[in-house]
Amino acid sequence: MYLGVDGGGTKTAFVLIDDEGRILARHEESTSYYLEIGLEATEQVLRRGTQAALAQAGAEAGALRFAFFGLPAYGEDSSLQARLDALPAGFLPVGRHVCGNDMICGWAGSLGGQDGISVVAGTGSIAYGQYQGRAARAGGWGELFSDEGSAYWIACAGLNLFSRMSDGRAAKGPLHALLRQRLELGDDLDLCGHIYTRLGAQRGAMAQISQLVGEAALQGDEQARAIFADAAGHLVGLVCAVRANLQVPQGLALPVSYSGGVFKSGALIMEPLRQKLTAQPEFFVLGEPLLPPDIGAALYAAKCSGQPIKAEALARLGQTRKTS
Repeated sequence: MYLGVDGGGTKTAFVLIDDEGRILARHEESTSYYLEIGLEATEQVLRRGTQAALAQAGAEAGALRFAFFGLPAYGEDSSLQARLDALPAGFLPVGRHVCGNDMICGWAGSLGGQDGISVVAGTGSIAYGQYQGRAARAGGWGELFSDEGSAYWIACAGLNLFSRMSDGRAAKGPLHALLRQRLELGDDLDLCGHIYTRLGAQRGAMAQISQLVGEAALQGDEQARAIFADAAGHLVGLVCAVRANLQVPQGLALPVSYSGGVFKSGALIMEPLRQKLTAQPEFFVLGEPLLPPDIGAALYAAKCSGQPIKAEALARLGQTRKTS
């Protein structure tokens, strides 16, 4: 069995698969973003989720061949690296697990672990790719000054638009009334209390506001729609940066796929993403993700064990996803 863990700013997904491509268990826990909840709480989330997945499969930890834990912000503070790597040691056998950045989960799942680039736009945003043994990333610097195109970024852009609509610096569109209604604002300035006091500007809670920006765009708010077009532009920028860092030859058509909650917005994000990707001088082939990031984490666990999942098992996982 292989355990894949896809950590995130909103939720953490656990999946157990076997080498025949069968899904043995699936489980979800809360965020594993250690910058927000701390290392101790992150360890507890990983422990609970792992034990729940094993219990669901009726298995013990010793039955695991390998586990991969994809964690948000992993590798972005060298002083904490050893402590992050040691988080699973308290509940899994030594030598059968490894930690890495959650961007690897999205790449391994969406592209089946093959050469190409995966762009992740969930609570945060990042792009990661591999080509002929080389690996590169772009983005993922955190919500305070980066994560362009992410749900958090879209939410902040939407809140900024609301403030300008309220002031008269921008024409009022459907977004204004929608936020007032959904956030139960008695006065426009009550938004400050809602964001800074009740939500505490928490990353996951903030990111969920992006869904309201999407609703406003579907109601005909062109200014809200433009936020998604801008987000797509930023995500394409990440993809192009990764391609350049991978030193992919000019003229080669490189596969690109995607994962993360922002893409649940459908055409709002996908149409401008396709247009902007096609407009690049480099050649890209945009394709739907083969598998979700949690299964991608399990595939990567198998690869790390030295016994990668075979094509037949990969096909079975794909069929399982289509029928589930």
